[in-house]
Amino acid sequence: MALRHGSLLASCAVGVALAAFALGVVGYVAHAYPHDALPSAALPQGWSYPFACCANYDCREVADADIVEGARGYEIRGTGELIPMNDKRVKDSPDGRFHWCAHQAGLDAGKTICLFVPPRGF
Repeated sequence: MALRHGSLLASCAVGVALAAFALGVVGYVAHAYPHDALPSAALPQGWSYPFACCANYDCREVADADIVEGARGYEIRGTGELIPMNDKRVKDSPDGRFHWCAHQAGLDAGKTICLFVPPRGF
């Protein structure tokens, strides 16, 4: 009988460990970290900004009205900066929304690191 009781305790311990792991994974998926874009209808789990674009606080989603697409490129309304369409900083947006990665402090404040743009047909 003692052997059965021991194996029952071991089974319970394994079950508790698996439940704790599952809760941890669910908690990770539901939470957006500073290097991640927030979940959207297009990507319910969100997505991660490339490390080259973001230092854990440089990227964020911006409203369509904040970026003006014109013949010369993308104008960042808040800074007046113009990013040519063929610039290497222009990236395809995985979720079809504009995301702007820019230095937030220091001498380069407001200077674009990366600009994620939706496809034209979005």
